[in-house]
Parts: sequence; C-alpha cells; structure tokens
Amino acid sequence: MSPKKLKKTTPVRLAVPAALLGLLAACGGTPTRYYTLAESTPPATAQSNSPDTAALAIEMGPVALPERLARPQLVVRRSGGALPAREASAAEVEVLEQSRWSSSFEYELRDALASGIAGRLSAFDATKSGRPLGIPVYRIAVQLREFDAQPGTRVDTSFAWSVRRAGADTLVTCQLRLSEAVGGGVDGVALGAQRITARLADEIARNVGALAANQAASCPAA
Repeated sequence: MSPKKLKKTTPVRLAVPAALLGLLAACGGTPTRYYTLAESTPPATAQSNSPDTAALAIEMGPVALPERLARPQLVVRRSGGALPAREASAAEVEVLEQSRWSSSFEYELRDALASGIAGRLSAFDATKSGRPLGIPVYRIAVQLREFDAQPGTRVDTSFAWSVRRAGADTLVTCQLRLSEAVGGGVDGVALGAQRITARLADEIARNVGALAANQAASCPAA
C-alpha cells in the first residue's frame, strides 16, 4: 500500500478585537481605585427622614460644571509634585484613568450635597424620589465654576448656588471660594474634595434653614 498523502493545512488566525486586547492588558495592570465625596463621618446631628416625619424636603437640581470635569476620572494638575516626575507645563492637567469617582463627577457631587444638606436639616431628600405632599420643598441649584486640584498642595474651588422654596418668589443666591490643603497622592485630593463638599453643604443648609424659619438668608463672607 502506498502511504496516504497528508493534506497541508493553513494555520487559522483569530482576529481579536482591540477592545478585548485592552481589557486583557488592564487585568494585569494597575487596578482602578474609586472615590466618593460623601462624608465618612457626618455631623452628629445629621439624620435622614421620611416624608411622614420630616418638616421639610430638599430637591437638588443637576450640578452645572465645566465640561472637562464631567467624567468619572479625577482631573489634576501635573505640576502638583505627587505624580510621576517628568517635564510638564504648569498649565498641564492629567485625566487619571485608574483613579475615579464612584460615578461621573457631576452626579457624585450632587448626591453628596443632597444627602449632606438633608442630613443637617433632618429633611427628606426628594432629589431622586420626587416631591412629597404636605411639606415645603426647597429647590437647590449648584454651579461648580472652578476645581483646581494639585496633589500634595491644595484643592481650590469656586461655587455658586441658589435656594428657592417651591411655589414662592423668594430666591437666595450666593457664591463662595473654598480651598483645602491636601496631602500627597490622589488620596489627598479626594479627601480634600470631600471636606470642601461638606463645607459647602454646611453653607447651603444654613440658607435653607433660614428660609424655612422665615428669616433673612445671608451669604457667607467671601
């Protein structure tokens, strides 16, 4: 018998999508870390209430902020001194892919402020659940005008906000610059931003409390 001729086979090449390659590479790289602006230790007087037990409710509108910040990644200056050293312009910023807020920054800020303000006033947070019946609702709008984070140095911010009772004409508008010295690394930036958010919640809660008591609501000193 003559030996059978073996058929010559051609190797099969599998096309792997670029997105999958990136995912496989990320699995062995630096893990992503997530941060929150919510207070880890709220004020001792802070508590949440239901519509049946609260004397008032607050409703936080979407936070307006610069488009470059409307992302889950932290955005910091390269010149802060805590990031890997290399030649960089003092005006250069870096979007940190492996350091992220737990949601896009505008939602993270809105949720932290809403819960912080409601807790300070023992109010019902109607931001996501809708306006309750039978209690006054205070509508809050916040604009973040500046967020300049320099790891190892400081976080500088500028805010404007307004408070109005639903169905009433009285409107309180304020603005304030808030800064915090921060430690090194991204952790320092996140903790500094968290402290700033708590300070802003203090000021807005004072405005709401004054309106609820039919008192003049004054803005904080610049």
